[in-house]
Amino acid sequence: MVLGDLGDLRPVTRPSTAELIAEQIRSAIVRGALAPGAQLGEAELAAHFEVSRGPLREAMQRLLSEGLLYSIRNRGIFVTELTFDDVVDIYRSRRVIEGGALELVLDGRRECTWQELGSAVDEMRDAAQRGDAAGVSDGDQRFHEILVESAASPRLVRAARTLLVETRMCLGALQTTYPDLHVQVDEHVVLREAIRSAEPDRVRRLLDEHLHDTVDRLRGYQDADGVIASR
Repeated sequence: MVLGDLGDLRPVTRPSTAELIAEQIRSAIVRGALAPGAQLGEAELAAHFEVSRGPLREAMQRLLSEGLLYSIRNRGIFVTELTFDDVVDIYRSRRVIEGGALELVLDGRRECTWQELGSAVDEMRDAAQRGDAAGVSDGDQRFHEILVESAASPRLVRAARTLLVETRMCLGALQTTYPDLHVQVDEHVVLREAIRSAEPDRVRRLLDEHLHDTVDRLRGYQDADGVIASR
């Protein structure tokens, strides 16, 4: 296939400034450093990042398109506040995407996926032993990222990325809904072993129950407006 004259195109050697800024703001939202409902001051952020407002606005536009920020005319840009209805929708979407990834994993990718998931389980176990709830949640997120990546479907990976960020936003300052971090680890150990060798119907059921259980746990953290809030 002839692509035509590409002489004006140049190799991309590094992420753009806007991409780097977007990633840092996204990370701050995930960690809870930028709380739900917080207003993002353009001048303050430009000064903090030591950049002009152009790349900052581009970065914020990316996060607006991802749903992590929202804009109110004549007022500014704010970090999205997730309601319990949002939580239900996020996990409903995750069940579809991760369930689709699981079907591909079950079709000839079980052993390699089991091996790849080991690092995430080890990360969770080490964090639980330290009593590090945020570290366990990081490992939890990595577990589900690996599961989707193991399906070798770029479109599923793209679809899952924002949902996993929103999942951490659901937790916010909670970091985890598990009173015992080791229970959170054990759930993933069981799911990992099932992915390796259990009957496909059992693996599907374990994944679905795992995602549904988180919704039930978050149900108790709604405030009067249905927003997920820490206790």
